[in-house]
Amino acid sequence: MRYNSIVFYVFLVSAFAKAQQLQTLIKEAQANNLEIRAVEMRHNISQEKVNEADWIPNTEVSLGYFVSETETRVGAQRARIGVKQMLPWFGTITARENYATSLADADYVEITIAKRKLALSVSQTYYQLYSIRAKQAALGKNIQLLNAYEQLALTSVTVGKASAVDVLRLQIRINELQQQIDILEEDFKASQSLFNNLLNKEDTETIEITEVMSLPLVDLELVDSAIDVNPEILKYDKLYESVVQSEVLNKHEGLPSIGVGFDYLPVSERADLNIVDNGKDVFMPMVTVSIPIFNKRYKSISKQNELRQQEIEFEKQERLNVLNTAFARARSQLNQARIAYETLDKNLKQAHDAEEILIKNYETGTIDFKDVLDIQELQLKFQIEQVNAIENYYVQSAVINYLMN
Repeated sequence: MRYNSIVFYVFLVSAFAKAQQLQTLIKEAQANNLEIRAVEMRHNISQEKVNEADWIPNTEVSLGYFVSETETRVGAQRARIGVKQMLPWFGTITARENYATSLADADYVEITIAKRKLALSVSQTYYQLYSIRAKQAALGKNIQLLNAYEQLALTSVTVGKASAVDVLRLQIRINELQQQIDILEEDFKASQSLFNNLLNKEDTETIEITEVMSLPLVDLELVDSAIDVNPEILKYDKLYESVVQSEVLNKHEGLPSIGVGFDYLPVSERADLNIVDNGKDVFMPMVTVSIPIFNKRYKSISKQNELRQQEIEFEKQERLNVLNTAFARARSQLNQARIAYETLDKNLKQAHDAEEILIKNYETGTIDFKDVLDIQELQLKFQIEQVNAIENYYVQSAVINYLMN
């Protein structure tokens, strides 16, 4: 009982260390990735547009000079200076700011989505790198085993218990396994380049990969409804809200605009008369109202907003269906990976027992190195498939984590 507790504790420590290492790499990628930076810049721009929304039309200043002065009772008008400022209807600027804010909120969700997608890519590539190294390790151990068998075969040849063909067959098999290691090394270099690009590092920078991974004792608790709060779904809620704010803004822009200003006309004194207000300048305050009588444009925008809301609802439901399908597929493959892992674990134990029986037969002089190669090839097949099962399990766990959280 105490031994099992120790094993379980070691497993938890190993799993925690692996998770911490991967989480550190994900945070590094999110801090350095150029695509994330670009999305963040896009959000910064949309935030700045909130400040841009706080504006009023330009102040109009007009200046006119009478080439031929107009005579009035109090004197001749020499020029005309006018100033006018149009003001939007009450609440229009606030509506404009709310609309810009809703667009910024939608862009902020895009940052979250981009970071989660990056975390998924980093995790998947990390598990792929682990898989390659684990397969190379399995191949290396099998080469060591075959080297031992080769020495055993050479000894058997000298005493007449085996033929030179057995030795050659073992050597050929060793060459094949070395070839697979070399090919996997090229795969590792390609995946390493991809991984470093995700972290915005040099292609050849060394990556520390955990050497041993196994399946957790207990699977994740999977809840379908968690997909409803996935940022990819929340994005449509933000887009829908932006259309709502667009319609509020449209209604305000369809209201009258008010203008205030004044006209100033300097007047020359009349020299031929001495009258009250002689030469008095004219100052005329003015109020202007701009009424959108022909409001077909605003009605069209309202109709477009209504259609856009329906479009967003359809897109949201379609995306939810896609994510639910991906969730069901990932959950199925996760279960398949566990089933395969546990079956392969049993097969490996039985293959190992068969190998021990063959080696014991050597003492009686009945060893068949062809059988040894067959059982070794079978063991390697199980080991490689088990590595694939581990990789698939954690890749699907990463997918589920992306969909649920």
